[in-house]
Amino acid sequence: MTNYTISGSPHVHSTENTKKIMTRVIIALVPALLVAIYYFGWDALKLTIVSIATCVLAEWLIQKFLIKGPLTINDGSAVLTGLLLAFNVPAGLPVWMMIVGGIVAIGIGKMAFGGLGKNPFNPALVGRVFMLVSFPSAMTTWPAPKPLFPIGHVADAITGPTPLGLLKEGLKADGATVESIMKMHGENGDGTFIPFLDQIFGYHGGSFGEICAIALLIGAIYLICTKVIDIWTPLSILLTVFVFTGICWLVDPTRFIAPWYHLVYGGLILGAFFMATDMVTSPMTTRGKLLFGFGIGVITVVIRLWGAYPEGVSFAILIMNAFTPLINKAFKPKVFGVVKPSKK
Repeated sequence: MTNYTISGSPHVHSTENTKKIMTRVIIALVPALLVAIYYFGWDALKLTIVSIATCVLAEWLIQKFLIKGPLTINDGSAVLTGLLLAFNVPAGLPVWMMIVGGIVAIGIGKMAFGGLGKNPFNPALVGRVFMLVSFPSAMTTWPAPKPLFPIGHVADAITGPTPLGLLKEGLKADGATVESIMKMHGENGDGTFIPFLDQIFGYHGGSFGEICAIALLIGAIYLICTKVIDIWTPLSILLTVFVFTGICWLVDPTRFIAPWYHLVYGGLILGAFFMATDMVTSPMTTRGKLLFGFGIGVITVVIRLWGAYPEGVSFAILIMNAFTPLINKAFKPKVFGVVKPSKK
């Protein structure tokens, strides 16, 4: 299938196609997958294989026996959905739950709307949120990372909540402050909480595909350099989160953590570069992408700081996916060959 850059006739032909784009995104996710396997071993690899196989099989079965249209499993979109879905779960998730999530992601999130290009919501996030709501205990039980080949000294990993979860639960106690929680749970009680470098390199609890900021950024740079994505949506998301949380931190540092922690905690980087940039479910124009990213950033911060969940990236992206048609209507691409009449 050949893609066209549509801006009104004449159409500009492009050598890109769906399979090439999906392959590049999959390649970009390989560094994060290798880090996940390093920290969580067979569990991470097993869930990734199961998720991808489930998504591919579900799409094939639906197209073969229900839609009865041309098979599209060779375009790589189902593989990418399975990979991203796996990246959004704990390494200890039961296999059968991963299978259910894959079926929901493809069956409800994608094929129910007619397949690739017609789905209004990111399929992987549909599957992830379904599992989070249906299996909240399993989806919020984070196994401790155990490096296959430990290098030097590593801090004791959090075996229960993620850093964001630990802070949210800790702040519910009377008189608790960010500083007191960090001192209580810091490495050897020295108040460092989880060292910032451990956060960047992935030595902490969380969904196994989102833990290593460095690996995800390497993949993101590759996607930007190959022009699979542009910088506007991720930049808008990250800047909005940084500014919003920075204001809160300046107002009351006893209740809110510094903004740079929000950039590496949770799934912000994974969501900003690999999910919010989905071509089907995100706006087309630069102004639309900036507004889209701003909305995701605001909703993420509101959920993180005042919502019931410690993390809000998945919900924020799905909510803004629903607004994409309105954003596209408000910010339409410039029509080729049309000259705006001058005012006299």
